[in-house]
Amino acid sequence: MKPETLITHLIERGETVATAESLTAGLVCATLTEVPGSSAVVRGGLVVYATDLKASLAGVDADLLAAHGAVHPEVAAQLAAGARDRCGATWGLGLTGVAGPAGQDGVAPGTVHVGLAGPDAVTVRTLDLSGDRASVRAGAVSGAFALLGEHLA
Repeated sequence: MKPETLITHLIERGETVATAESLTAGLVCATLTEVPGSSAVVRGGLVVYATDLKASLAGVDADLLAAHGAVHPEVAAQLAAGARDRCGATWGLGLTGVAGPAGQDGVAPGTVHVGLAGPDAVTVRTLDLSGDRASVRAGAVSGAFALLGEHLA
């Protein structure tokens, strides 16, 4: 879903969104805030590129990170919940993955986990993206917008 459409839906619903981003390093939040009027619904975002910041800033369980590494579906879920909680938003988006070109902790490049935390549930979608770093990051942003859009439409 296009960012303009997401912003319109959020405004119409009187809801807000926040992000906690690893591999996209703020690209989701930046793309949303390119839309005029986005300040009414975008609460903010956390850039948690370093693993320790996922725990200290976004509230991801340190034991989970130690056991499974930073690229794991449950990490995306906890990033989303942390963004929602720490920024006081209706919806939280959490993204973690490997943009490449090399793998990380045994996870292949192009593996992305997108979490969404909302009023009633937390859900995670795993994406298998191809291409260079920019393509993987762009695909992750699109995947996050699609997931949020499904819950707003």
